[in-house]
Amino acid sequence: MKTRFAAMGLALALAMPCLAQAQVEEKTAMNGDAQVGYSVRGEGPLVVVIASTGRSSGELAPLADRLSERGYRVALPEPRGIGASTGKMTEVSFHDFGDDFAAVIAQEGGKAIVAGHAYGQWIAKTIASDHPEMVSGLALIAGGAKSWPSELSEAITMINDPDSSRDQKMEGLLLAFFTDEASAEPWLEGWHQDVTVSQRAARKLTDREDYWAGGTAPILDLQAGSDPFRPESSRMEVRDELGDRVTVTVIDGASHALPAAKPVETADAIADWADALLKD
Repeated sequence: MKTRFAAMGLALALAMPCLAQAQVEEKTAMNGDAQVGYSVRGEGPLVVVIASTGRSSGELAPLADRLSERGYRVALPEPRGIGASTGKMTEVSFHDFGDDFAAVIAQEGGKAIVAGHAYGQWIAKTIASDHPEMVSGLALIAGGAKSWPSELSEAITMINDPDSSRDQKMEGLLLAFFTDEASAEPWLEGWHQDVTVSQRAARKLTDREDYWAGGTAPILDLQAGSDPFRPESSRMEVRDELGDRVTVTVIDGASHALPAAKPVETADAIADWADALLKD
């Protein structure tokens, strides 16, 4: 196991641009009986970044390092079932997961910009809906359109299956997440099937109207130019629905795994938007 994770770390390091590594502190916060493990780095306004379906927030370290270089304090909380994060994983909803990460915000000062990648954007929206006083802004990273082809969700199921072959997983990654094999390679590993199952079940137990608008917080709709979950025809979907509080930015040359493929560009887009937001 240690060898596999070491290999993953090397692959990620080779795939990413060279970034200065910030000093990282590992912490935990409590939400009732649930424990939330998270890392924190940097100094400045707090940004909390939530990972996508079945993935660890640890792989967002290059993005977090860049945000810290830009003058932000960045917390990467793990979902239940990964690392030091524990808690009930059945019969729970987005509200439970959102409260986990709200506990991190409370412990780190009480207010944050909350960013969520893919599935994580729904949890970010839930936090903004349930705890509006804690959220100064929302960054939706590679959030999907209102609907997408079922084959994309089926690809995620297949990639999570430990019985799937390497070739099958790579095919799924290129269909749903990446534009090239080199960028996709690290994501052949690092899937947590039990976490994916729990997160999908939580979605079914959450009323969409409870979280969809993300409260009233300003929103950065940060899209990937080649994201099959977000075709060009849906570029203005969120802004058309939620109005002028939404800023739309598109990063070309990446698919659904935007922060993994383009961590510097993703961090800079968030920081540029946040700089202007917090200045106002």
